[in-house]
Amino acid sequence: MPLSASILTRLQHQHEALPEMIGDLSETVLRQRVDPDKWSAFEHIAHLAAYQPMFIQRLERLATEPAPAFERYVADNDPEFVVCLNTPLNTLLEFISIKAIQITVKLTLLNEAGLLLTGHHPKYGELTVIQWTQFFLLHEAHHLFAIFMLSQSLRTARV
Repeated sequence: MPLSASILTRLQHQHEALPEMIGDLSETVLRQRVDPDKWSAFEHIAHLAAYQPMFIQRLERLATEPAPAFERYVADNDPEFVVCLNTPLNTLLEFISIKAIQITVKLTLLNEAGLLLTGHHPKYGELTVIQWTQFFLLHEAHHLFAIFMLSQSLRTARV
């Protein structure tokens, strides 16, 4: 069972919607919080950039350890997230694209047995590499949707 066309397409292209969504908004505007208690669009972008290397590490552990157990990822506990918060927007967008390629290559090099390796998620139990990849993509899509909504709110506020 190789990776499905759906998974491959999303791995290769889902993140490409990001520059289209933020379009004409400056980094300064994207850093503004629409709701003071929730992340800004920029913070969501920084989170996506910080999350990708963590996912790559998980893939490496899945390939080298028998059924590893993973803790829940919490951005505020990730030093890489803080680094990303202090990184310019264009650099983050380039980084996200590069890491997306790395993730895609890593996954396409796995054989069927590699794709069926499992790791334990604290809430969702045993997941295969394919399921971890679905989880990664859905998580990314969730943040892309949040960025879209926040970007539109910022545009509306400017009018």
